[in-house]
Amino acid sequence: MALLSGDFLTTQNLLNVGVQAAVTAILAFGVTFVIVSGGIDLSVGSVAALSATVMGWLAAGDGLPVWLAVILAAGVGLACGLVNGVLIAYGKLPPFIATLAMLSVGRGLSLVISQGSPINLPDSLFFLGDSIGGRFPVPLLVMAGMGLVTAVILARTYLGRSMYAIGGNEEAARLSGLRVDRQKLAIYALSGLFAAVAGVVLASRLGSAQPQAAQGYELDAIAAVVIGGASLAGGVGKASGTLIGALILAVLRNGLNLMSVSAFWQQVVIGVVIALAVLLDTARRRGGRTGGGGGALGKGAGGGA
Repeated sequence: MALLSGDFLTTQNLLNVGVQAAVTAILAFGVTFVIVSGGIDLSVGSVAALSATVMGWLAAGDGLPVWLAVILAAGVGLACGLVNGVLIAYGKLPPFIATLAMLSVGRGLSLVISQGSPINLPDSLFFLGDSIGGRFPVPLLVMAGMGLVTAVILARTYLGRSMYAIGGNEEAARLSGLRVDRQKLAIYALSGLFAAVAGVVLASRLGSAQPQAAQGYELDAIAAVVIGGASLAGGVGKASGTLIGALILAVLRNGLNLMSVSAFWQQVVIGVVIALAVLLDTARRRGGRTGGGGGALGKGAGGGA
């Protein structure tokens, strides 16, 4: 991109890339928990819009303090995630169906609350979409903070280890004494909470809570996680990989915009990149397994294995 456009490597443009990646990355961090555990969450875009709409409605319409409106918006996201978790863990609905239903319910509720119109936010809420000293964007700080939280949960907590265990082999995790249903409840609740944070940041950037905001963002979030090396089969995934995946998508869009490529062709290019990323990762994993079997286990017992 730097070779094709002289504006790409400017400081301002790189900051723009980070800001463009921020909302997708925050959503994707939450989706990482779900995908690592072998599930899927299609509702994060609608949950983000619903949380932002509730925040705008409470802050602008009812005159609640901004900090309380933000907390209640986070509570809405958490509640949506809990509903997903209950339907999946205790209702035994497939994650695809449960979160697809929440996608529709969340979008519908945001339209009902806002009556289909954007809700202008108080000026005090703009800080989350603004920059510090007119230079460093606040969304980048929020993205970094949420990424750090994700990394700590995945690598350093019992819940994170449970995610990998459930994604690797759910039945084995259950037989080993892990309370799988309870862990799934927490996993989807986290995904909903992260979606709410992304919705608040997006609304602050736009200056209004829009009921149609974040449409299609759930697909970008899933794409970022997959490009970052996570497996849709579960058991594999890292926060750093998800961040890289979100940045790759943002770099592609930004670079193609700088080269004046049509938005229609941009969708084609991004789809091809997603497919190539997964194919290359699959080939790398197969190559690693083949290489591992070429030593002492290459013959005899290795063939049986």
